[in-house]
Amino acid sequence: MDALCWNHPSISLKGSEISENHGFFRPKSSSHLHFRAAMNSSNPESKPSPLKIQNRMFILGMGFVGQFFAQELKYSGWSVSGTCRNLGQKMELEGRGFDVYVFDANDPEQGTLKAMKYHTHLLISIPPDVDVGDPLLQHEKLLRTTLQGGDLRWLCYLSSTSVYGDYGGAWVNEDNPTNPSSQSGKLRIEAEERWLNLGNDLGLSTQVLRLGGIYGPGRSAIDTIITQRSLSERQHRRARRQYTSRVHVQDICQALKACIQRPSSRRVYNIVDDDPAPREEVFSYARDLVEKKWPRKLSTLSKQVEASVITNGSGRGDKRVCNVRMKRELGVSLVYPSYKSGLQSIIDQMGDEEPF
Repeated sequence: MDALCWNHPSISLKGSEISENHGFFRPKSSSHLHFRAAMNSSNPESKPSPLKIQNRMFILGMGFVGQFFAQELKYSGWSVSGTCRNLGQKMELEGRGFDVYVFDANDPEQGTLKAMKYHTHLLISIPPDVDVGDPLLQHEKLLRTTLQGGDLRWLCYLSSTSVYGDYGGAWVNEDNPTNPSSQSGKLRIEAEERWLNLGNDLGLSTQVLRLGGIYGPGRSAIDTIITQRSLSERQHRRARRQYTSRVHVQDICQALKACIQRPSSRRVYNIVDDDPAPREEVFSYARDLVEKKWPRKLSTLSKQVEASVITNGSGRGDKRVCNVRMKRELGVSLVYPSYKSGLQSIIDQMGDEEPF
């Protein structure tokens, strides 16, 4: 039977909306120096006194979502560390006040693993690798041994709604069977279960967030049109879907905050907006916004970019992902419930200067 996302597209939860007045984002009185001193101690097993522990987030994979969330936490008084792929990224992120480690999936340094141990929260935002699966879980035994007895109390794995596979345009929720058609989707399912098991074994609050198509400032249909980029093969595949569920990066951060405020064990949440829509519809709306803001500035090339989206559409049914559990259990009230409000916000933030 098809999943039903009832009360869709709008669910009023004003009485249970998340408040940031719960002490979650209030900076603790302890200093970040206690943590750094412990990590630099000659005794590798030394750690901060429990009375001096502040909220410390370690983000495995400081990409688009990781950086956005890290900055929000930093503004709220958290200490944030994480991993990146190369030295250039490390220098850029350290310049913004984060402790960053270059992560090699084939040979993870002990220093990186021990750093994770002495953080209070762990976010995994690294996609599976076709050859090894989850990059860190290929060292699961070492990871378990290292993290035991540390300060971690919360773990969250960022997954993808691709795990559901094709439902012919029907609504799906977290109770629907997963049936991914892609290898990456199959690896996501495996990683979800293994991270849930690891967190459970370590006695942590452990959750999985299945994210829809991620967009935000610098990464949206508006940016693609303005920069006149041609579409990637992955974008072409998404274009052939009847529906695509999306989520603005700010709402992902909202959901992450809510998960920390409302810890649970082995809970899975779909993190999407209320308005799954065809990709050509989104691009058409983005083009209208750009043309309204900067009349007669779009080139023939950018029109070809949009045309490639439309002409590659096959009308193949996919799925519409339901977010009722996110709203009911986490109390998330979306800042951008539709791609329309999300894209409008992005173009408003660009100012009046022509970006062409």
